Amino acid sequence: MAPRTPTRERGGRTRRTAPADGAAAEVQAAPDAGTAPDAIAPAPDRTPDVRGRLSELRIRGLGAIDDVTLELGRGLTVVTGETGAGKTMVVTGLTLLFGGRADPGRVRATGRAGVEGRLELPADSPVWARAAEAGAEPDEDGSLILARTVSAEGRSRAHLGGRSVPVGVVAELAEGLLAVHGQSDQLRLSRPAEQRSALDRYAGPEHLRLLAGYRTAYATWRELSADLDRRRSQARELAQAADVLRHGLEEIEGLTPEPGEDEALDAQAKRLGDADALRAAVDEARTALVGDVTGDLGGEGLPQDATAALATAERALASTDDPALVLLARDLADAVAVVSDVSVQLAGYVADLDADPARLAEVLDRRAALTALVRKYADPGEGLAGVLAWADDAREKLSALDVSDEALEALAAARDTARAEVDDLAARVSAGRRAAADGFATAVGRELAGLAMKSARVSFSVDSHPDEPGPEGVDEVALLMAAHPGAPPRPVHRGASGGELSRVMLAIEVVFAGADPVPVMVFDEVDAGVGGQAAGEIGRRLARLAREHQVVVVTHLAQVAAFADTHLVVDKSPDTAAGVTATDIRGVAGEDRVRELARMLSGLADSDTGQAHARELLAVAASARAEQ
Repeated sequence: MAPRTPTRERGGRTRRTAPADGAAAEVQAAPDAGTAPDAIAPAPDRTPDVRGRLSELRIRGLGAIDDVTLELGRGLTVVTGETGAGKTMVVTGLTLLFGGRADPGRVRATGRAGVEGRLELPADSPVWARAAEAGAEPDEDGSLILARTVSAEGRSRAHLGGRSVPVGVVAELAEGLLAVHGQSDQLRLSRPAEQRSALDRYAGPEHLRLLAGYRTAYATWRELSADLDRRRSQARELAQAADVLRHGLEEIEGLTPEPGEDEALDAQAKRLGDADALRAAVDEARTALVGDVTGDLGGEGLPQDATAALATAERALASTDDPALVLLARDLADAVAVVSDVSVQLAGYVADLDADPARLAEVLDRRAALTALVRKYADPGEGLAGVLAWADDAREKLSALDVSDEALEALAAARDTARAEVDDLAARVSAGRRAAADGFATAVGRELAGLAMKSARVSFSVDSHPDEPGPEGVDEVALLMAAHPGAPPRPVHRGASGGELSRVMLAIEVVFAGADPVPVMVFDEVDAGVGGQAAGEIGRRLARLAREHQVVVVTHLAQVAAFADTHLVVDKSPDTAAGVTATDIRGVAGEDRVRELARMLSGLADSDTGQAHARELLAVAASARAEQ
């Protein structure tokens, strides 16, 4: 990631966002209107990085944002600001960073937008393994850097750990890193598959192990069924293919080739063809080393052999009294032994040398037969090893091409056994889902009651089709909601408005807090249309989620913002030099945070009444978090 660039404030001053940890401020007890500023203390660091977190986010050239760097804290981070200031650009930037669709209409006049993020992940996070597969490497501090750029023409590029990667790789990682929930971003909750997955997770580890066993059994059954159908429907073609393989195996097995035999035959043929020349070379070498020991060469007139010459030299040196010469004499004695040994080996070589023309013809015929096999059954350059590999592969394929009555009956029996196991496991999985459905719906309903949806009723529909098993069981699972008494239950993404859908998702996430592996959760104005006590309950639940996750919330409610560990404010101002509107993002703490909450409450940051109310909200939030 590039060095952090400070955002620019009106008048040329520079501003950084609030530090990541302990940036927000809370009041420890409810003060009166005259409470001194030093009654505001930093919020405690309550959330360990057990899942990981996004510690830094830099956004450049996106919407109204020119260049800002956000240092995101642990726990709950809220983003507030006037309507139209660009709060949602923070969510847009996060979505873009994690593989979301690139909208060139969001790119500023500079022609290129960029988002960079720094992820701090535990060593055992599965993200590391996938990042390593993509060639990514950790930064110097052990974090993982993500980057995404978008041009005004719509071209998009992604980088992970210093390597350029397809955007799909980042999107794949995002499934285990980030969950975004907003009024227009409820894809996870609207998908039946996600609803079924949520119910399975709620059912617990034992149910998940049972489901894993079902998936394995289902895959086995489908494989056996497909194999049987293939053999029955393609019996003629498979029989013909089997005949071709059997013919090739018979041809190969008729010659019974051995591994490496082709190379051995090549060497043997060369020796047989060159036997006379080899024998002459050996005889000449032996004569030079040990002389005409057989007398067949007519020893008179031959030069002195090496053995005799070395022996003469050894005796001459050994007869002296000089220690150095005596040592050299011993070396010569060793040389005599080596020469004699080589001579013996040469004699053995000549004895084994066969110049029989019949044997040579036999070797050449065998080599020609093997060469013919290589041409038919091996790829270029593989030699006889390719023939043997083809034979092994053919034997394996033949077992899958067997269309005899016996083979088909055995395969059908195996398929039926596998289907019986699928049916048994599917019934047990369905029972587990039904048992969990009521408890899950009740738990979500309790959360919704505190989120201004007391009349809403949530339930799960588990519709089983035992005759139609699928990869995840035989159940069609749907999360239903009746928005008010008397209303028929409808699929939640159809029976809920945008704001209600966000709150339903928030309720589900609270129920799952501690079980969902996603480390970062983003909520975009989930408090739309909510006020009063319900707003405080939303803040309380978000704070509860933030005990186990890093939670980023875009909100317009002071009751929610009061629960934050880190409070970021988005300011919009005209950039007269550039002729555009610019957005700054700053962290607030202490009295600055009180002023921001007062602005959210009354529209007047300097209102004494608003500030008193803000301090009261901070005190209430601090007390509520201490009780969690």
